[in-house]
This record gives sequence, C-alpha cells and structure tokens, in this order.
Amino acid sequence: MKILNQLIWPKGFQSDAIKADLRSNSEKADLGWIVSDVLADAAAVFTLNQFPAAPVQLTKSTITQDQKLQALVVNSSNANSFTGMQGLKNAELEQQLVADKLALSPKVIAVSSTGIIGKQLPMDKITAGIAKLQKSQNSEIAQAIMTTDTVSKTISLDFDGMIMSGIAKGSGMIHPNMGTMLSFITTDAKIDGQLLQKLLRQLTDITFNQITIDGDTSTNDMLIVMANGQAGQEEILADSPAYETFKAALHKVMQTLAIKIAKDGEGASKLVTANVCGSQNDLAARMIAKTIVGSNLVKAAAFGEDPNWGRVIDAIGNAGVDLAAKDIQLAINHVLIISQGELLEMNSDALEQAVKSDQVTFDVSVGSGAGQGQAWGADLTYEYVKINAMYRT
Repeated sequence: MKILNQLIWPKGFQSDAIKADLRSNSEKADLGWIVSDVLADAAAVFTLNQFPAAPVQLTKSTITQDQKLQALVVNSSNANSFTGMQGLKNAELEQQLVADKLALSPKVIAVSSTGIIGKQLPMDKITAGIAKLQKSQNSEIAQAIMTTDTVSKTISLDFDGMIMSGIAKGSGMIHPNMGTMLSFITTDAKIDGQLLQKLLRQLTDITFNQITIDGDTSTNDMLIVMANGQAGQEEILADSPAYETFKAALHKVMQTLAIKIAKDGEGASKLVTANVCGSQNDLAARMIAKTIVGSNLVKAAAFGEDPNWGRVIDAIGNAGVDLAAKDIQLAINHVLIISQGELLEMNSDALEQAVKSDQVTFDVSVGSGAGQGQAWGADLTYEYVKINAMYRT
C-alpha cells in the first residue's frame, strides 16, 4: 500500500470543475462532477440532522435503490438546504441535467451541495454550468467543493494494482453522526455494493464520526464511495485476504481525510487528538475521545497553550462512561501528568513547552479493558468566532 504524491483518479474515472459564478467575488471553481465510464457499485452514509438538505434526500433515495451510481454532481456556495419542495425540484433538475448530458438514467446520478442554508439554488447558473462540464483528469473539483476550508483535502492510494482516491471538504459545522461533511471516494476495485455499504458504515464509526470542530452536525453531510471494477482484478469477496487489504486501504483513505478536516477546522491553529485505551469496549473509548476533543474548555486551553489538565479530566468524566478515578492515566504530548488517578510531580517547564506544538495529543488510559478509540478536533480560536459571526454577511 502506497500513498501517491498527487490526486490520481482510478481507472475509468474522470472529473471536471468550473466557475459557475455561484460564489460572490471569487474566481474559484464552484461546480463540478465525477464520472465513471461504467456503472459502479456504490455506498453512502448521510447526515442524521433532522432537516436533511434536498440533495441529501434525493441522493439517499437514489443510492438505496440498487447501490449503483455512475456520476455525481456537486456545487459549493449554496447548500440547497431548508428550501422546501422547490429545493427538492431543483436537486431533481440537476440530476436530470447531468443524466441528459451523459446519456444516462437519472437513477445513477448523485447530487450534492454545500454552502449557505435557506437560499434557493440559482438554477440558471447551475444549468449553464452543467452544460460546460467535461470529462477530464483535472483535480479542481477538490477546490470547487471548498467553503471556509483553507486547503483542499485529497488522497490517492495504490494497493495491489488498484487505485483508491478521495476528496473531502469540511471546516465548520463539523460534528458528523454518519460520515463527513462532503467526501467522495473512488476506486477501480470490484466489490459488491451491499458489501461495500456494510464496510463503509463500519469504518465511518472509527474515522469521520470521530472528528468534531464545533459540535454542529451539518444538514448536508454526505460520504459516497464508488467502485467501478475497471482495474480488471477479481471481485473482492467477504472474509478473503483481498477484502482485508481493501478494508485497510479504505480505512487509510477515510482516516487521512478525516484528520485533514479536523486540522483545517475554521480558524484552527492546532490539531487536537485524543487516544483512549483501557475501556470496557471500543465504543466507550471512542465516546471518551470525542468528548475530550469536543470540549470547548479543552479546545480553548489548547489555543491558549495552557497545560490545564483539569479540563481534560472534566471532559473524561462527562463522556457518559462508568469510570473510576483511580484507573485514570493522562499524558499531554507524551508528558505524563496522572498515573493511577494520582497527580505526579511534574516538570512544569517541559509541559508548558509541550503544548506549544501545532499538534496537541492527549493519551488517556481509563482501566485494564481492551477498548480503544481515537478522535480528532481543532482548537477554539478568535478567528473561529469571527468567521461564524459574519458567515452570511
């Protein structure tokens, strides 16, 4: 398994992105697509927000019909969320426009949007933009899906003669309860859509569902994986060595993109990581880890480079997991602070120096159980408040 140094689409996949003038005062691309030469097996997970956006509703119903897709279209700047029946009609029109252009059934076209909530899509611009999209190998779609992101998030992986590539966007309104903000993963491996769906749900719980920026689950979260089989390899079957290799590759792609999102949190200056072990099960460990990185007190202390370990202890105790203080061990950036529930005599200078890093890692042991979990987040900065105080204006 090898990470490639640039985004390379797997065999049989193409993309494009153009400036459809959806963003005001911007020269960035804001509309794009990913297209497979052949029908691909597909899997997806979606937001659990009670008000899913129109493209989420449409794409969910599209994929669940038979786990097949051949193309997806995505726009930024406008989420087409909380837009009523007209918003759903607009999403369906996007789907039909792409289907007509590619001479495909709309039933194999996914639609995705990100941006401001509550405004109808400017369908004149969307229609004109879709008409301009071409099949190419460019990677501008990674920039086209960005909103408040400061960097594009991509990865390509070579494994057993196959390629897996993914892009993602996400910077704010990040507290997934399904997958991620927007992420699209493609591979030329051959795997059944139902098996892929089962694997995707399993890996989502330990990757994208373990990041948090601000505790808000977006209305538009969507993660799609497409596998078109064009590498020419044998079909990947459950419980086979090839399946384990594929699982490891997909895990690597998803975890890499998830961490890139956490690192690029709105206004963030530090990546905050929590590693938890010793719990009764993995779920408990993941709950504790996500509570730590999601704590505003922990996040603010990380920003201020304040080695306030009490904030972390408070978060651990608020995770909803039965724990005993005597079992707790805590280290911040490898400086051990608490062992067997007792505060150690520590080197204050070493600890204060440790938290000045652009990455702050909390290693926590809560007992002797086999449970393990990780979570990733960002610090809470003045810039985060500034960005979200003026998001619409």
